[in-house]
Amino acid sequence: MKKLIPSLLAGAAALVFAVSPVQAQTQNKPHDKVTLMLNWYLYSEHAPFFLGKERGFYADQGIDLDIQEGRGSAVTAQAVAAKSATFGYIDVTTMIKAAAKGAPLMCVGVLFQVSPMSVMAFSDKNIKTPKDIIGKTVAITPGDSMSQMWPLFLKVNHIEPDQIKTVSGDAQTKLNAVISGRADMLLGYVMDQAIKLQDATGKSVTPIRFADSGVNQISSGIIVNKDLLKENPDLVRRFMLASTRAAEAAEKDPEAAVDAMLKAKPTAGVRKTLLVGLKQSIALFHTKETAHQRPYRVDMKNVDDSLDLLVKYGGMDPATRGKPQDYVTLDYLPPADGH
Repeated sequence: MKKLIPSLLAGAAALVFAVSPVQAQTQNKPHDKVTLMLNWYLYSEHAPFFLGKERGFYADQGIDLDIQEGRGSAVTAQAVAAKSATFGYIDVTTMIKAAAKGAPLMCVGVLFQVSPMSVMAFSDKNIKTPKDIIGKTVAITPGDSMSQMWPLFLKVNHIEPDQIKTVSGDAQTKLNAVISGRADMLLGYVMDQAIKLQDATGKSVTPIRFADSGVNQISSGIIVNKDLLKENPDLVRRFMLASTRAAEAAEKDPEAAVDAMLKAKPTAGVRKTLLVGLKQSIALFHTKETAHQRPYRVDMKNVDDSLDLLVKYGGMDPATRGKPQDYVTLDYLPPADGH
């Protein structure tokens, strides 16, 4: 027995020294409590964050992550500006408009580099082109990113606002309005509300994507308060490394991402629907210019083009336009070609 003790001790020591220096630092360091506020109620787009949390990507970076639902991109932007949320996941053009007016916000990575925003109707309505929506009633949610970009969509397609009727409500109210016939269409994401409408009724849905109709802009990304970049840039880098790994893991295994979200939040939705939506979300992660880049690493020309559209159609004051780097930075992302 005495002969066994030295060998057991040696084995224990080997296990201790097998832990990498980075892991040891993470284990010894108290975790930063971080709040990520989403753009909306839970749906497929959010699954990568839950996969990252389940697989320990955030914990590996010394982050104790709390994921909170949002009530529209504008509301989440206000929360991050007020420092009641550490990070926000929102429509980046909504953040740009707020930052141009003085909000202390910066985007540190763009996940959706093709916009998922759309106006949609049941296919039997025969609404297939922007001109088909004239004279129709659309359901919107005031304050969310789509309602803010809706005037831009109308303007670029030469449609006057008074040619469209609107009804207002939250996410479920919009769905109910279209299902009941009170509205012909709703503003929604192609990988979210379009699928929910079809699931609820069994009827096919035809979305008109903003991106395919003249409004091709960057969409969802991570935002922070500028003070955080000064006070704790290391936390931002660690958060973006974990979020990049989470998005990559979801690309490889969308089923696991959906399962992780449902495990954490069983009321998030129907698995089949969420999976279809996530696969459509993943298709928006890259443009052809960033096809071989890691997630969140947007082409800055894409940002520049989005600024042009905001100035030309979105009511942004040309004097406040600035440069892409005034609103989006890639400095806190992990290396483009490594982990």
